[in-house]
Amino acid sequence: MTEKIPRNLLALIGATLLGVFLVQMDSTMVNIALESLRRDFDADLDVIQWVSTSYMLAMAAMIPVAGWAIDRFGSRGAWLGALGLFTIGSLLCGLAWSAPSLIAMRAVQGVGGGMLLPLFQTIIARQAAGRNFGKVMGLIGVPMLLGPVLGPILGGVLVTGSGWRWIFLVNLPICLVAAWAAARVLPADRPSEKARLDVAGLVLLSPALVAIIWGLSRISDDGGLGTPTLVALVVGAGLLGSFVVHALRAAAPIVDLRLFGNRDFTASAVLMFLAMVALVGNILLIPLYYQQVHGYTPLHAGLLLAPNGVGSALALILAGRVMARVGARAVAVTGSVLLLGVALAFTQLEAGTSQWLLMPLLLIGGVGFGAVLVPAQSGIYSGVDRVAVPHATTATRVFQQVGASLGVTVLAVSLQRNAAGGGSLGAAFGTTFWWTAGAAALLLIPALLLRGTRPAAEAEGAPPETSRAGRGS
Repeated sequence: MTEKIPRNLLALIGATLLGVFLVQMDSTMVNIALESLRRDFDADLDVIQWVSTSYMLAMAAMIPVAGWAIDRFGSRGAWLGALGLFTIGSLLCGLAWSAPSLIAMRAVQGVGGGMLLPLFQTIIARQAAGRNFGKVMGLIGVPMLLGPVLGPILGGVLVTGSGWRWIFLVNLPICLVAAWAAARVLPADRPSEKARLDVAGLVLLSPALVAIIWGLSRISDDGGLGTPTLVALVVGAGLLGSFVVHALRAAAPIVDLRLFGNRDFTASAVLMFLAMVALVGNILLIPLYYQQVHGYTPLHAGLLLAPNGVGSALALILAGRVMARVGARAVAVTGSVLLLGVALAFTQLEAGTSQWLLMPLLLIGGVGFGAVLVPAQSGIYSGVDRVAVPHATTATRVFQQVGASLGVTVLAVSLQRNAAGGGSLGAAFGTTFWWTAGAAALLLIPALLLRGTRPAAEAEGAPPETSRAGRGS
């Protein structure tokens, strides 16, 4: 008979889950508000997309820091500090007076938000100590299931009814409640003075990603590779190359690139990266299409985007069971084909395309994303030593965030240039979806490289080690 989850552990999960749910919701709510932000700040899309991109890049930079923060400041100190940064960032975003100010404030919010999810998983895993781990991990998956469904709807309600500032200001009272609850139940463990952080790796990697993605976002302004764009790309590539050299030599790099010597890990990491690019096509472009081409309100657009989240939730629930029967490769290939089919259908978008055609396509696209994500998440631990599990978790999460950031930038720049080309706006959206189709087509390569099945021992052995997930040292 399975042991019940202790009441104190349930209280800890409930108190910390609220903060994680906010982070998940915030990402999806902002996508619904991008058109309102573009109009209010009189900014081009390739500028306003940085409201999302700066947030995701900041999150990617802070993911490896989470494990070190717990060791250095203790569970309670690290959690409350990250939640405090997210709260301050939310307040500053709500008070933003221009597009650049909002972009900067979103980076502050992303610093806090980027640590909350890995901190949550680490804290809960340590307290669970291997008992009822499956049930505990199931509860951890709640934000991932509900966020993509409720986020667009709540974002639409707030933007339509109260204005875009309230998608940030609504966080404040909830964050205060979350902080009060966490302060009561989080363990006051003793910080370690020996905790070390790969500062050199962090200093090289974060500016490299920002420079490269900023350079890509400038292409539409320069009409090609102008001097600022070229300088940014060259500097970014140089920093990234220096990080690679550092990471391969360092004893404990912030992102361990040596893991890419493992075939399953490499295939899974690439799967996650490309899947995020493909997903961004749906959650970024479709709300903009509804609002810019059809003139729908943010609420209407949010409701129509909900099928994508429903499809993802269904796939995340069922894909594990299917994978146990047919293997990881078959599930990943099926998901890739679904994403490719939906992306190809979206390339035919026109001004008169019906919402009743797009809604089932979004549902199928959500199923495809979930069907890729589940075997990819399993594959990162296949063949990886138990001591390397936290590093594998960190690396793949960073890849996810960078994939989403890159996807937002490339798609926004492409849409901006296509819309300025003189054709119909609806057709510009369709043309932009060829980037998503390309990413979905490339997904088939790493999906086919996954092993057909995965030993049960590895599946059961990996999670307890993730109690150190996110550690960069």
